[in-house]
Amino acid sequence: MPLKQLDHVNVRTGDVPRMKEWYSRILGMQSGKRPGFSFGGAWMYLGDQPFVHLVEASEQPSPYDKNAQVEHFAFSAEGLSDFLAHLRAEKVAYWCRIVPDFDIRQVNVYDPDGNHLHIDFAPTEEADLTDYDGS
Repeated sequence: MPLKQLDHVNVRTGDVPRMKEWYSRILGMQSGKRPGFSFGGAWMYLGDQPFVHLVEASEQPSPYDKNAQVEHFAFSAEGLSDFLAHLRAEKVAYWCRIVPDFDIRQVNVYDPDGNHLHIDFAPTEEADLTDYDGS
């Protein structure tokens, strides 16, 4: 049984509406069809694939912990300079890295609950990779 690909990430949150809005506004995901579970949540789609499953938690999970077992999740994308301009316009802090030996351009952000994610761009994409503090 060989694995084929990562299917989705499950994120617990005490504020599903806020997280839905952020994943839509910042990453361009759309809320879509979700099974009739007995608990609240939302499935956030890119095209026909639900990549982020938001699950309603009875209380707000702890903010980002650098020692968490799942430290981050990532997406690949195109349009680096436009994406950085979008983050600045939305006042979303980010820091950039170029991955050693691969030259992938990596944009790191935190969602409203403090989950770390990064968006990766091809080495051929050029942009000002100066970190931005969100102000």
